[in-house]
Formats: sequence, structure tokens, C-alpha cells
Amino acid sequence: MNKGIIIKLILILVLVAVLVIIDLPSGFSKIGIKKEPKLKKGLDLVGGTHLSYEADMNGIADKDRDAAISSLKDNIERRINALGVAEPQIQSRKIQGKYGLLIELPGIKDINKAIDIIGKTAQLKFKESGGAVSTKAGKYTAEDLKKIQAQQGQQWRDTKLTGRYLKKADVQFDQQGNPEIAIEFNSEGAKIFAQLTKDNLQKPIAIFLDNELISAPTVQSEINDGKAVITGKFSVAEAKDLALQLNAGALPVPIKIVEQRNIGATLGEDSVKKGLVAGAIGLVLVALFMILYYKLSGFLAILALLIYALIVLGIFKLSSLTPWAMTLTLPGLAGFILSIGMAVDANILIFERTKEEIAAGKTLLTAIEVGFNRAWSSIRDSNISTLITCLILFWLGIGSIKGFALTLAIGTLASMLTAITITRTFLLTVSIGKIKEKINWFI
Repeated sequence: MNKGIIIKLILILVLVAVLVIIDLPSGFSKIGIKKEPKLKKGLDLVGGTHLSYEADMNGIADKDRDAAISSLKDNIERRINALGVAEPQIQSRKIQGKYGLLIELPGIKDINKAIDIIGKTAQLKFKESGGAVSTKAGKYTAEDLKKIQAQQGQQWRDTKLTGRYLKKADVQFDQQGNPEIAIEFNSEGAKIFAQLTKDNLQKPIAIFLDNELISAPTVQSEINDGKAVITGKFSVAEAKDLALQLNAGALPVPIKIVEQRNIGATLGEDSVKKGLVAGAIGLVLVALFMILYYKLSGFLAILALLIYALIVLGIFKLSSLTPWAMTLTLPGLAGFILSIGMAVDANILIFERTKEEIAAGKTLLTAIEVGFNRAWSSIRDSNISTLITCLILFWLGIGSIKGFALTLAIGTLASMLTAITITRTFLLTVSIGKIKEKINWFI
């Protein structure tokens, strides 16, 4: 047997073994890897949170309102993406002159947390002392802050330094392992902060967050690099949420929530099961057709198709270990099923070309090689056309449309691999063996 074909066959078997480990529910743990990839499911499969907001456009000129709602949508989308929510649905709407947003968050069951992250402004202000006050360095307890506030009364004075000059905010940990927020100002903010610390040497500067005193450290020296630290009695989750809100910035227009609810999977568990049964029946019927019409070569094509399914599922599961985790939704399932049909279509083109070469008097091995080569241009062009369509849908579409486009593109690329490489290797492996004398049983 050809050495190159043997190597390809071994590589395919290794690939199948790896894919089985990835796709099994606890495959990673069985080989000693603790971090198990999990298939992420969309709102229509697992449910989540539905929120409806109304935007307050008072004070916004009519000609600027469309731009304001678009900016609001982009801002909230950044906040949601920072939360790690997979494939959220965010839609702007206008009903009887009122602007608003509809937001659906797959897998998010805690409505209050979602509302806090989406709608909270996290206004950051630095204030200077208007009178004598005793402060200290380091951590502040709640009692410390109450005492400082009582000493100062209403004498804290606003300064020019606010969150509008913030460049970034990150969570870090002090020497005791307590979380704190490291903030950095832009160039203009750094100048204001430098002057503020210079004017308040040996005096306290209070840090207020949403009008609540968080810290009031005494300035020991002028700070010229525009960096500071917000300390407080934060948990790790609170520190992360605060950093997220500070980075997202203030919302361009005020919003108020008008509807909130948890929603179950829109398909329902029974519908999902029926969909899986329907898909299995369809796959069995396709397999029967291929085997009855194309005989042994049809059976080999079905084996390649099963490997194709393992590849796509493996890609979806492995993506959960990356920041670009893909979510399986009903449109995504539709894209996957459509790509299965395309994978079978590629095999049919190859088999028909091969039968034409056999009818022309060529040997089986030559007919397979020529059949693949002649079918390749048609397969390539049709798949490129599909990929271009997927790119347009992903670029212009939103939410579930993007999910459909992404799944279809991945399935298309995987189907090309299985049809051109895996099916070809199987056919060549069998054709070189004893079966070459029995062409009628082969194709």
C-alpha cells in the first residue's frame, strides 16, 4: 500500500481519537485535564434574562436622537461583552416617538446583577478638603469613612478631576491579597491630578463613587504619572464590576427599565429533543441513500461525515476555552445541518465524476484520482460562494444571524476537509486492496 496513504490514514485515526476526547462530556477529565470545555447554548436553548429599557431624550435635539440611541446601544453592548455573555440580543426601538432598547442575555439568571451592570453609571469624582480632617494611609473600614465624613461634614469641594478623564481601570491585589482598583488618567487628567496632589500636600483627597465616600488618603507627595489606586472593602466580584463600569464610562442618555423577566428556553426541552430526533432520522435516511446508491463508497462517505460532525462539535467546545467562545443557537443548528447537506453534495459530485471515468475504461485507482481532480473546481467554487455569503451575513447581521453565518462557515470549511481529504483517503485505501477487482460493489 502507498506509504503516503498509510500516513494519512494514521493521522485521521489520531484526529478521531482526539475529537472523541474533546466531544465526550467528561473526556478531558479522563485524561487528567481539569479544565473541561463546555458547549455554550443560546437563549433559545437555555433561557436567560429579558430587559426592556426606555431612554430619556429630554434635552436631546430631535436631529441628534438617532445618533444618541445608537451610541447608547454601543455603550451597553461593550458592558455586556465585558461580562462574557455569549451572543446577546440588543435591539434599539422607537415606538410613538419614544426610544428604547430590548436586551436578551443568554444564560444570565440574576436579573438584578444584569441591571446593575447595564444601567449603572459609576460616576467617579475626586474632592478636596474644605476644612480640617484626620485621615490615614492604607485600608479604610466603614467606621473610618463614617468618622471622616462626620468630621468633614459638607465641606468637601468638587475638583476638575472626574471619571471623564479616566484612561483605564484594572483590578489588582495588595500585599494582603485584597482586591483594589488601579486607575490611570489620560494626559489631560494626569496634569489635573498632578496639580491637585501638589496643591493638597499633607491634606486628604476624597474619592467618591456614585456620591459615596470610598477613600480619603492623605497626599504624601506630588503624583505626576496620572496613576492612583481605589481601595475599599471590595470583594473580587465587586472590584471586577466596578472596573467594568468605570471603563465603560457614563451612558450618553439616562435610561430606565420598564420591563424585566427571566425567560425559559424558547424551544423548550421537548422541542429540543424532537429536533434532535428529527436530525437523527434525517442523517439515517441520508446514510441509507448513500449506501444503497453508491455502495461501499457511500458507506465510506458516511464515515467521513461522522468525522465532520465530530470536528464541528469539537470546534464549538474548544472555543469555550477562549475569549471568542461560540454559542449554539437554533439558527446555528440550522447552519450546521445545512453544511451537512453540502458535505454530502461534495461527495456525490466526486462519486459521479469517478463513475464517469470508470465508464470510460480507466482503472479504479485512476478513476478516483481523476474524479476528485475534476470535481474539485466545482466544490471549491460553490464553497467559496457560500463563505462569501457567510461573511456578508456576519458583517451586516446581528445576534442569531451572526450565529447562523458563523456555524455555516465553520461547517463549510470542515466539509471541504472531510470530502477532499478524509473521504479521498478512505477510497484510496480500499481501492488498493482486494476490493479493486469488484468495482460493482465499490461504486
